[in-house]
Amino acid sequence: MSSVAVFAYEGVSTFGLGVTAEVFGCDRKGEGLPRYDYSVAAAQPGVIRTDVGMPILVECGLDRLSSADLAVVVCWDAIDTRPSEPVLDALRAVVDRGGRVLSQCTGAFVLAAAGLLDGRRATTHWKYAAELARRYPRVQVEPGVLYVDAGPVITSAGTAAGIDACLHVIRLEHGAAVANEIARHMVVAPHRDGGQAQFVPVLVDDATDGPDLAALRDWALGHLREPLAVADFARRVHMSPRTFARWFAARAGTTPHQWLTSQRLVLAQELLERTDHGIEQIAADCGLTPMMLRRHFTRRWGITPQAYRNRFSQLAG
Repeated sequence: MSSVAVFAYEGVSTFGLGVTAEVFGCDRKGEGLPRYDYSVAAAQPGVIRTDVGMPILVECGLDRLSSADLAVVVCWDAIDTRPSEPVLDALRAVVDRGGRVLSQCTGAFVLAAAGLLDGRRATTHWKYAAELARRYPRVQVEPGVLYVDAGPVITSAGTAAGIDACLHVIRLEHGAAVANEIARHMVVAPHRDGGQAQFVPVLVDDATDGPDLAALRDWALGHLREPLAVADFARRVHMSPRTFARWFAARAGTTPHQWLTSQRLVLAQELLERTDHGIEQIAADCGLTPMMLRRHFTRRWGITPQAYRNRFSQLAG
C-alpha cells in the first residue's frame, strides 16, 4: 500500500479527516516509518466546509479516490441521502483493482450503498447499526464491535474506533512493530481487538469502583509467559472468579480470556518480526503451546505464524 485517499464532502467530519491525516498523512520517513501518498478527494474539488464550519481546500477529484490503494469514507451524517453514482463507482473501482476501502462510523452507509458490504460482515456506530441492517438486509451487521475486517472492506464504529481501524491497516501492511511505533507517536493504545465492545457501561478506571483496571492489565502484560487464568486475575484483586469476570467485561468490553488471548497474539507478532526464535520458543514466551499459537494466530490474522514471519521479514529487507 502506497497511496491513501479520503473522501470529503460538504459537512465532512473534521475529526475523521484528522484521524486519517495523523495515521497516513504524516511524514515519518526520517524515523524509518512508512510514508504514503495521502490526498483528500471530493466529487467537486474546491473549498468545502467541515462539520464545524472550517473551510478546507480540496484539490483532488474522484479519479484520485478511485486510484488509491486505500480509500477512506469518514462519517456520512446524511444517511437518508444516497451518495452520487460517480462516488459509488469510484469506491467500487478501488476494490475491483485489489485495493481496500475503509469506513468510519456512518461511512458504512456509503459502502453499503455501493454494494461493497453485500454478503459481508460490517459494523457502524451502535446508534445506527439497526438502521444499517434494516436498509441493507444483505449486510451482516455486527452492532457491538469496534471494527470488522472483511477482506478488502473494513468498517469501524464511532470516533476512537476509527483510529483502531486505521492502525489495524498499518499492522496488516507493515507489521506490529510499525503499528506500535505510530501509535506511540499518537499516544494511543497500539492495539484494540476489533471484536471488543463499542460501549461499556462504566468508566474504565473509576477509582471509586474497585481496583485499577489499567494497573491490572499492566501486571498481566508482564506475566504473559505464565499460564494465567481468570482465577489468577480475580485473586490479585480479591474477587471471586465469577464476580471478576463480570467486572472486567463491564469495564474492558471483552472477557478476560479474550483479552488475554489477544495480547498474547500481539506479543507473538512482535516476536516473529524482531527475533529469529523458533515457533516453540515464541509460543512459550506468549504462554501458549505451539498448537494453540498456530490455531489462534491463523484464526485471528488469517495467516500462519511462519507465513507471517516470512512476509514481514521480506518487507523489512
